[in-house]
Amino acid sequence: MQPTGFHPQDMIGESPEFLSVLRAARVVAATDATALVLGETGTGKELLARLIHHESRRARGPWVAVNCAALPRDLVEAELFGYRRGAFTGAMTDRPGRIRQAQGGTLFLDEVAELPLSAQAKLLRFLEQGECQALGSDTPEPVDVRVLAATHRDLRHWVDTGRFREDLYYRLHVIPLELPPLRERPGDIGVLLDALTEKLAARHGVSPPRFSVQARRLLTRHRWPGNVRELRNLCERCVVLYSGQTVDPEHLQLEVRSNALGDLPDWQLPRDGVQLDRLEAGLIRQALGRTQGNRTRAARLLGLTRDTLLYRIKKYALEGE
Repeated sequence: MQPTGFHPQDMIGESPEFLSVLRAARVVAATDATALVLGETGTGKELLARLIHHESRRARGPWVAVNCAALPRDLVEAELFGYRRGAFTGAMTDRPGRIRQAQGGTLFLDEVAELPLSAQAKLLRFLEQGECQALGSDTPEPVDVRVLAATHRDLRHWVDTGRFREDLYYRLHVIPLELPPLRERPGDIGVLLDALTEKLAARHGVSPPRFSVQARRLLTRHRWPGNVRELRNLCERCVVLYSGQTVDPEHLQLEVRSNALGDLPDWQLPRDGVQLDRLEAGLIRQALGRTQGNRTRAARLLGLTRDTLLYRIKKYALEGE
């Protein structure tokens, strides 16, 4: 049940947005507060949750990770809460369920938005009462479990459309931690590229490849829809295919090259140039004006995470405007 193979140094990055999330996670780790890890697929949500467990007082307790999207819908409650023998057809023995397995430790609910509404209601009761009632049991039993959850969904939108319980949303949304996508931290791409390549080369017992300046430039311009997971896969491919060699643009997958080239801006830089800080601050003002100051919606308009937008509002001293 332990997060095998996890090390705090697995969380790699130097960008202000990324480091801000790490600092917040370490503050959360010192408490038993429920935290909701947000971010696109491949940004490292489970790694961040593992960091919280690793640096908490529960580090010696079990780590139980549940992929809610992979649970069969008719067995979700049985998997989470357990069952007694005879509770349903096929229940030949007692099973404790994932929540009881996490006693004294941390339960990580990955892709929590995928839980059916019936299971959401029972999960809410568990979070509020600290009690777990197995299927087929007449009485609930107290459990000591810290809950961390994660999703790549816009949970507020799912609440508005009736797919996620509002009361459970607020119960999980005690401390939201949003990981920025890799495209918003381009300065970290080179750092991740080198660290992942070294680590994967050591795992495979080969010499790491080198990346040419042109290849690095191309990778920095790529949008990385799969985020860090996509970059890791690329590093492993290069480690296996080009061990000890220099990786040039032509060695990268075609979709990487075409995607990067397609990301060039449609507008042309004025002959006299621009003041980038003023341009960015002006765009933020426009987005806030268009959304009547709603920062979540403004961030969406700008293609940013909410935390990144808050960081830039502070950077440009736009708080009081």
